[in-house]
Amino acid sequence: MFCYSEGLLAAFSTVLLVTLALSRSAALSCLLTGGLYLVLRLFSLEPASPQRAQLIVQPRDSPARIAHRGGSHDAPENTLAAIRQAAENGATGVELDLEFTADGVPILMHDETVDRTTDGSGSLRDLTFAEVRKFNPAAKHRLWRDYRGEKIPTLREAVLESMHYDLIIYFDVKGHADKAVAALKHLYLEYPRLYNTSIVCSFMPDVVYKMRQADRNVVTALTHRPWSFSHWGDGRPRFSSFWKHYLSLALDIIVDWSMHNFLWHFCGVSAFLVQKNFISQEYVRQWSAKGIQVVAWTVNTIAEKMYYENILQASYITDSLIEDCDPHY
Repeated sequence: MFCYSEGLLAAFSTVLLVTLALSRSAALSCLLTGGLYLVLRLFSLEPASPQRAQLIVQPRDSPARIAHRGGSHDAPENTLAAIRQAAENGATGVELDLEFTADGVPILMHDETVDRTTDGSGSLRDLTFAEVRKFNPAAKHRLWRDYRGEKIPTLREAVLESMHYDLIIYFDVKGHADKAVAALKHLYLEYPRLYNTSIVCSFMPDVVYKMRQADRNVVTALTHRPWSFSHWGDGRPRFSSFWKHYLSLALDIIVDWSMHNFLWHFCGVSAFLVQKNFISQEYVRQWSAKGIQVVAWTVNTIAEKMYYENILQASYITDSLIEDCDPHY
């Protein structure tokens, strides 16, 4: 509790000092800091039961191995085949990406378009489910010959398949907060087992906040990669323009500070999913002191996996359960 209060106190102090330095107004600084405090006091959401969060993030009190997009190296990503293969390869759970077709059907898809993973082309906002269902989600996978006949699954189909194999589910919501929350809330009501076997996570705080508002029993997590606005996953700058690059760097700093200082508290999360390059023993310890569990992504070598399991004792998300591979961005 001390570290928890200390962290929020540091956030308030930072807001006060930065505002004071920029505005030279003590009254404005106190007003903004007081406003932030009132917002957190009035609108922050309580996290789900720590016992249930522990049961989901670390089943049997040991680090979990979560197949990224169902295990995108071992089988075509976000398919029923990937879920089955993940179970066969010894995964504890699967991370599945939620998107929507033009006619509002919740499906598994990482991108906003079907171009990267299928033999089709176009944006999901322009394609109906009937059209999307005709595409082959294994078409561009390295093992496409082994997965003929796969179809892009609906969210419900993926949930039923995951439950059949007793897999923990990480619902990765890409956006469309209202539609996603409505679809997930309906699934939780239809399959109450999900309350103890799944977690809803997103890069978007509004998704997580609305999910907690809609159903306080759902375990949630924020997902974060520092410098995500200014750099791609492989470290390349997103923008060649000088002003765009430094503007995105400034935005990255603000978002990172917000995530670590008050958004986790405001949204009532139970876990923090962080890109592996930014995790250390001290980092895990700091979050643990706040009652938050750290889950790393994407951990793809045997050495890294041993480090997370034996040293950090933290769960991780991986592209492959059976061999070393490059990360899939």
